[in-house]
Amino acid sequence: MPEPDTAPFAYDGLDRVIHEKARLGILTSLIGHPKGLAFSDLKRLCGLTDGNLSRHLQILQEAGLVDIEKGYRRNRPLTTCRITAEGRTRFLDYVAVLEQVVADAANAAQRQDSAGDGDPDAQPHSLKPQTG
Repeated sequence: MPEPDTAPFAYDGLDRVIHEKARLGILTSLIGHPKGLAFSDLKRLCGLTDGNLSRHLQILQEAGLVDIEKGYRRNRPLTTCRITAEGRTRFLDYVAVLEQVVADAANAAQRQDSAGDGDPDAQPHSLKPQTG
């Protein structure tokens, strides 16, 4: 692993298990629901198919980030998904690193904008989406 001073943009804390778009959405949904969410609610919130959600939950469960409980409510099958304590810790650590990525990118863009690159036709860089 490179030294932090020699590789400031390595971002080793970006957990590959979490970093995938669907899994990031799943964990973001679950972090705000400590009692868990029904599979169908999680599917709707994340815009995933049954198969996609099942596969991503399996990966998260194998990594110890979520618990999946199968049971019944009113004689109907109910699958409830919850973030684990380890999942919560790893997710919050991941978010902290992601916040640093955003801050570093904004600082780099600001330095570039302030310094200018000698190109009078250059457009300013911004992390905000351009409209219009």
